[in-house]
Amino acid sequence: MKIQTALASFGMSGAVFHGPSLKANPNFEIKAILERSKNLSNKLYPEATIVREYTEILKDDAIDLVVVNTPDYLHYDMCKQALLAGKHVVVEKPFTQTVEQANELISLAKGRGLVLTVYQNRRWDGDFLTVKKILKEGLLGRIVEFESHFDRYRNFIQPDTWKEEGIDRVGVLYNLGSHMVDQTLCLFGMPKSVTAHLAALRTGGRGHDYYDIRLQYDGLAALLKSSYLVREPGPRYSVHGTLGSFQKWGIDPQEEALKAGQLPVGTEWGKEADAAWGLIHTEKDGEIIRKKLETVPGNYGLFYDNVYAAITTGVELLVKPEESRDCLRILEACLLSNQEQRTIHL
Repeated sequence: MKIQTALASFGMSGAVFHGPSLKANPNFEIKAILERSKNLSNKLYPEATIVREYTEILKDDAIDLVVVNTPDYLHYDMCKQALLAGKHVVVEKPFTQTVEQANELISLAKGRGLVLTVYQNRRWDGDFLTVKKILKEGLLGRIVEFESHFDRYRNFIQPDTWKEEGIDRVGVLYNLGSHMVDQTLCLFGMPKSVTAHLAALRTGGRGHDYYDIRLQYDGLAALLKSSYLVREPGPRYSVHGTLGSFQKWGIDPQEEALKAGQLPVGTEWGKEADAAWGLIHTEKDGEIIRKKLETVPGNYGLFYDNVYAAITTGVELLVKPEESRDCLRILEACLLSNQEQRTIHL
């Protein structure tokens, strides 16, 4: 059984992430792609029908799954319409713009027996999988500090994009912060408090292009930072524990490979060259260990493997919508913390 799938748009998300992952997975068939005026998808996905209106997808009884990969402010309404039409839904992060909207969609999907999940693909970044492995094996002892950066250098304001409009729930916090908060919740669960500083640092910028977030746990601080004005980046991850430290530079290679037109297939997919491996400095059985640690290969395709199993056999979702709802709770706390210049206790 192939899951007949529709993409609700064909921008960067559809062309780089969802389209290639679905094309490489034999359990899915892309049946329809929504493009309002262009035909960009026809070259890569000639088997798919290009539609001009979302209602054409909703009315097509042959479509099982809708991928809502549209601008953030459209997520809630388009997910709701798809669920009401009896479709399973994968929605891009951030899930919705508010916790209340997320709760409504979760209830609607459960009431109709439909799969609803959020595309948190960064859970399958190789560097993050490596951090998870280190923590699971206790290689650093009790963790006392976790620091994560997702920095870029773009010192200009990109024209004609909704992401630069200066709306609170649209900037870098909800874009990259959705990934970083989700990863932190996967590792440590919900924090006790949130302290956040947000800013628009670029000349002429209206939307947030910088954040500094502190998630406080018992005996552990998780520090999440992002800026568009980092020309020389430091470590992507720095993890410190009672026995040692781990640092990892660079970004998972999958996105660049996908942008270059590669499909996520083969035994070499997601592997990093040894020059990109992180450094672990710790001790075991009294022996000091300081060495490069091989990066676990990343694999975004595992997300859709799980979606297929959830739809066809009821297997538990790896990305539960409740988890992405909790991520929104943290992002909303960040906005409040920055606005009132105080720590928000959860």
